Amino acid sequence: MNNNDILIRLRYALDIKNAAMVEIFQLGGVEVTVEEVRKLLTKLEDNEDSMECSNQLLDSFLNGLIIFKRGKQEPKPGQPEKSATALEQNEHMNNILLKKLKIALSLTGEEIIAILQEAGVTISKGELGAVLRKAGHRNYKECGDRYVRNFIKGLALKYRE
Repeated sequence: MNNNDILIRLRYALDIKNAAMVEIFQLGGVEVTVEEVRKLLTKLEDNEDSMECSNQLLDSFLNGLIIFKRGKQEPKPGQPEKSATALEQNEHMNNILLKKLKIALSLTGEEIIAILQEAGVTISKGELGAVLRKAGHRNYKECGDRYVRNFIKGLALKYRE
């Protein structure tokens, strides 16, 4: 799955309008127009007028989605303000996507497992824990496209009923 497909599916699953997409990108630190959002939401194969969504752009969208859904986190007194974590080159985008959607939608591990089961995929708590671990951890496991595709499908079933 490419990042444009992920954006298209997320937008549908969470029922996000174009104006809200622009706001989410701005909260993530990226300035885009409604026209650019339309280009991002066009499949790359269908149209040469489409715009490719890079990993950094998708990461900014996910950071903005967290702020959009949960609000900006205020730093504790005496602590410097944290910037959004920079995307590391070796990290797998699917793992980051699951982690950030879990945070943005305030989901527990059991809820993620239930959402995946609703979409027809069975995953154990151990497998989910391995996917949600930090890259480089000895039990870390890369998340495949199948899990992401079915997780977003499950979100659509849950949020668009």
